[in-house]
Amino acid sequence: MSDDIVEKTKTTGALYFKNVAGEKPFELWRAFDKDLGKDLSLFITGKLYAREKISHPTRQLVTVAVLTVLSRPDELKLHIQAALNVGCTPQEIAEVIFQTFTYGGIPTVNTALKVLRDVLKEKGEWPIAE
Repeated sequence: MSDDIVEKTKTTGALYFKNVAGEKPFELWRAFDKDLGKDLSLFITGKLYAREKISHPTRQLVTVAVLTVLSRPDELKLHIQAALNVGCTPQEIAEVIFQTFTYGGIPTVNTALKVLRDVLKEKGEWPIAE
């Protein structure tokens, strides 16, 4: 394993998940299998999320959209926090969630907006100023 991938994993992990509330997937994976948890983290965070083909804000908005349509609120909370960490605004995140209505339906949009609202409340950023 190269020092470069370890450093990319640390740098990208800090960018995305600094001050993120709740259990991070890496912690869960490690609890069951330390080596596999490390391997997954190196690949997902150090290789996939560290890619520079699209910007970090774009990558997180795509992730928010997908998790909204799939109705995965736990992962969505993590990635809403990550999206805020990389510079996405609450308004941009809400707009991406609204955009998924056609593909995921109103129930998924409502669930995602509740998650966004909860994250913003936790950060003391609710209500959103217009």
